[in-house]
Amino acid sequence: MSFVLSTIAIIAVLALVVMVGAPIVERALMYHPVGNRVRPASAGLPNVEEVLINTPDGHTLVTWYAKAEPGQPTILYIHGNSGTLADRAERIGAFTKRGRGIMMMAYRGYSGSTGRPSELTNIADAKLAYETLIDKGVAADDIVIYGESIGTGIAVRVAAENSTAGLILDAPYTSIVDVAEICYPYLPARLMMRDRYETMRYIGDVHTPLLVIHGEQDAIIPVEMGRRVAQSASGPTEIVTFRRAGHTDHGKYGSYDVVNDWIDRIAVKPSISAQEDRVAG
Repeated sequence: MSFVLSTIAIIAVLALVVMVGAPIVERALMYHPVGNRVRPASAGLPNVEEVLINTPDGHTLVTWYAKAEPGQPTILYIHGNSGTLADRAERIGAFTKRGRGIMMMAYRGYSGSTGRPSELTNIADAKLAYETLIDKGVAADDIVIYGESIGTGIAVRVAAENSTAGLILDAPYTSIVDVAEICYPYLPARLMMRDRYETMRYIGDVHTPLLVIHGEQDAIIPVEMGRRVAQSASGPTEIVTFRRAGHTDHGKYGSYDVVNDWIDRIAVKPSISAQEDRVAG
């Protein structure tokens, strides 16, 4: 009997350790914040300004903002799980050079934003950034939401609940749990993960024009996930894949032109009549 009780006690302790430690391990694997705060001008973006957003729970979000030229949309850019705003200066420049406006929000713990990131706070903060654009006088139908990697799941949530001109998903996943099972097959991801980013649960609620871009050599988020997301969308959808591109390098293979051309088309045409799947690069 004592052996049985001891075994039960050990199992209980291990279960408690897993319950308490799993969120810490999960978020350490999922988020890779770099706290360096850099001014846009120092990153070669003199026409971009830093805008701070105060959250209801007392934190401060650092965003980089450029006002759109007349007749141009504004991109609400929700970035990936690593790096800084400055690391994405090339992407910002690729859009602002065409007259687009942009607001790129740094998650909590990234690029000078305070706090710690989580699915709950990231989604709430992205919605707050959307509301900030509205408060600045940007019309909802002039906002294009752009989600990059982990940011795609957040972008879907914002687009599902708000009016937009369009949604761009750059290397989207079906859920982060699905990605974790590929990247960390030795962990019980489906049991332990709290930040799940279940894109497939919400993509059907997005009715705005959708562009999916994905590298066919992506070793982190397989291109098949991007195709599944595109196939599950309710609105007019286009998917462009890049044969030689990996997870973040499709800019070398023409993705900026693809995105800018798509934005040009939805700016003058409110919808895309048919889904198109083509291979580029």
